[in-house]
Amino acid sequence: MLRPSQTFQVVPALPPRLAPLRELAYNLWWSWNLDAVDLFMRLDRDLWELTFHNPVRMLGSIRQERLTEAANDDGLVSHLTRVYQAFSRYMSNEDTWYRRQTNGELKEAKFAYFSAEYGITECMQTYSGGLGVLAGDHLKSASDLGLPLVAVGLLYQEGYFRQYLNADGWQQESYPNNDFYTLPVSLVNGADGQPLIVAVEYPGRQVQAQVWRAQVGRVPLYLLNTNIPSNAPDDRTITAKLYGGYEDMRIRQEMMLGIGGMRALRALGIVPTVCHMNEGHSSFLGLERIRNLMQEQGVPFQVALHVTSAGNVFTTHTSVPAGIDLFPIHLMDQYLTDHYKQLGISREEFLYLGQRDSAQGASFSMAHLALRLADHVNGVSVAHRGVAREMWRDLWPRVPTEEVPITSVTNGVHARSIISRDMAGLYLRYLGPNWVERPWDHSVWQQVDRIPDEELWRTHERRRERLVAMARNRARRYLERRGGMPKEIAEAQSVLDPEVLTIGFARRFATYKRATLLFSDPERLDKILNAPGRPVQIIFSGKAHPHDNPGKELIRQIVHYARQPEFQRRIIFLEDYDLSLARYLVQGVDVWLNTPRPGLEASGTSGMKAAMNGALNCSTLDGWWGEGYSPQVGWCIGQGEQYDDPDYGDAVESRALYDLLERDIVPLFYDIGSDRLPRRWIAKMKDSIRAVGPRFNSHRMVEDYCHNLYFPAARHFMRLSAAGSEEGRRLSEWYDHVRASWDGVRILSTASSAGDSLPVTAEVQVTAKVVLGALTPEDLAVQVYHGTVGADGALQECEVVPMEAEGSGDGGAMTFTGSIRSQRSGLHGYTVRISPRHPDLSESHVAELAIWSS
Repeated sequence: MLRPSQTFQVVPALPPRLAPLRELAYNLWWSWNLDAVDLFMRLDRDLWELTFHNPVRMLGSIRQERLTEAANDDGLVSHLTRVYQAFSRYMSNEDTWYRRQTNGELKEAKFAYFSAEYGITECMQTYSGGLGVLAGDHLKSASDLGLPLVAVGLLYQEGYFRQYLNADGWQQESYPNNDFYTLPVSLVNGADGQPLIVAVEYPGRQVQAQVWRAQVGRVPLYLLNTNIPSNAPDDRTITAKLYGGYEDMRIRQEMMLGIGGMRALRALGIVPTVCHMNEGHSSFLGLERIRNLMQEQGVPFQVALHVTSAGNVFTTHTSVPAGIDLFPIHLMDQYLTDHYKQLGISREEFLYLGQRDSAQGASFSMAHLALRLADHVNGVSVAHRGVAREMWRDLWPRVPTEEVPITSVTNGVHARSIISRDMAGLYLRYLGPNWVERPWDHSVWQQVDRIPDEELWRTHERRRERLVAMARNRARRYLERRGGMPKEIAEAQSVLDPEVLTIGFARRFATYKRATLLFSDPERLDKILNAPGRPVQIIFSGKAHPHDNPGKELIRQIVHYARQPEFQRRIIFLEDYDLSLARYLVQGVDVWLNTPRPGLEASGTSGMKAAMNGALNCSTLDGWWGEGYSPQVGWCIGQGEQYDDPDYGDAVESRALYDLLERDIVPLFYDIGSDRLPRRWIAKMKDSIRAVGPRFNSHRMVEDYCHNLYFPAARHFMRLSAAGSEEGRRLSEWYDHVRASWDGVRILSTASSAGDSLPVTAEVQVTAKVVLGALTPEDLAVQVYHGTVGADGALQECEVVPMEAEGSGDGGAMTFTGSIRSQRSGLHGYTVRISPRHPDLSESHVAELAIWSS
């Protein structure tokens, strides 16, 4: 292999009048600003498509003669001036939502967001699916809201795979190399002017990573890459592929993300107040944060744990244990021994952080590690909160499931990134600019009724036409690539119909998402799709994980169904699902279909995107749809039932889906009046837009993170870490004392003034005699936990009422009293609970030490 003796970067030679193009190209602000996209397309539309919508690569590939010509085009220069002025105003505006909300209180705070993937734009292959797209939307909204956020990830040499299908419809993967020097990323230089390098200790060596930056509006995204000459060949591949390799590679990636990411921030002079772990991949950052505090303030591990956990946020996205990263203990011994020794803790203490128990041979869970290193934990929908609490309840066995310290922030999508330019123009005309500036404002979306039915429908029809044209073009290219017959290629130009009811199904092909549910009765499906005068067509797309053969088999089955004569013009599978294809789909379909088994979809966001573009959702009641559904805005498949026999559940819900199509969806779509408008369908579209727009956008999501998690975490961390972590030391000393004394605390007896029966709302006095041991009443929260008694004898629909100390009783016990009222008739009961109480103690620590009366 011939290597250069010197390297240098060649950059576009832009004429002075076009100089702002370079700054615009290197800030991903353009990716959610249609006027900026139009500007780049105006330079060279064909090259824009050929470069995969990459302005940096396009400017580096465009003919110099075209640049000179463009510099002399007063119309184009005027367009550039307008876009650059808008960009400059955006970047310099200090009157942001964040500043107005905090009023200077948190002006020194800095929030750091860590994720293994970011889906910001299709030209950057740093994402695989929904988790990454959500992370990208998080950064975009943080930028729009002025949140002082920095983000950290990995820059993958190959990224996630590109998908193509063989002649049998079996998924194949290719991994094209990313040329970082033609991407909208820049090398970060250190104080010495040289590229910034960070190092992480691996067994017997240090692995170095170069730091790159992608600017996402106001938010810098720092990306680490290990493919540099100073590393051994095997270590250069750590950042080769997103989710590439098996356990050994994954642990090395996650060490670089969490530990290396924290070191990169410190090398840049950024000390986060709050660190947000988007899934457990970055959990090792908690260990590095503890180590930093121990070194800087001279505090022991337990103090640093209390202080840093106060400023950590963990978001879990999975609903199944299989979605959690688990590493064998021998890998933890191999890779983390030096790291936990630096923390001054034993092997058993370290393993406890990632295990339900420290039994030899058990796995180390990255989610457990995050749960034990973060005081603030959330799921991504209300339904997912309940699922997550059930999944992790054994970490807090002393509290009921509903009190497991996991809250929820329902996901949202960045509206400007996903709403079509046609629909955006309609919204601007009738809703005004506030749909962009205040997308969380319900009053803005109420104005959707101002849009004339004719305009809304014609706009939607144009998007469906563009979707069909794109699908035909992709189908033709697929056949040409695999050597299809000329007749086949010609027939591809007639697949689908731009005037037919179009259903979209596009997502990761995991078995629980049941992509083939529609095919459980092919004969019945044939009658639905080919009904005279009321045809239906379905577009499928999505990738299976490279190691997920059952998921690949689902794709193969759909491809084979699509080739059958009765389905040939009505069903198509589109290869290589990505952000660009996703936009066509959610902007052009009439119905967005989602069929996960209830309880297994944490949130899902594609249906939100479709709804904001006027599509109607048809889904099982899972994830976000459990919050978004009403009969006015879409359809639900079943009522969220969970079946012991999955095959039986599939059969029931496939029949329910056929019924919905036959009796409701298809008739409603084709209920067309003399004006050729489906007025009732359009009314449902407006109801859906009005309901989904303000509730499920990422601005609302980031605001919820701020108010419910970021701001409390920042205040708590700043208080505990101030003055050499003085308050953190006090909290740790107090907690150590409580834990050492906890065995001496017990409930001697409880009693109440209730007889066998009493009227509704009657006051009941409850007393408890409690032995405090070495603790004081101020150290404890004594509570009455009361509610109705279910058929299984367990308390349900419970309320918690505090009890107050009233002095000593027999045997040195303290008496506590409280009063409760029952608001409805039936069998009621109560129990008494004791927990530690301290103003700085996290809910997770409270939940660990609970004593109940028997």
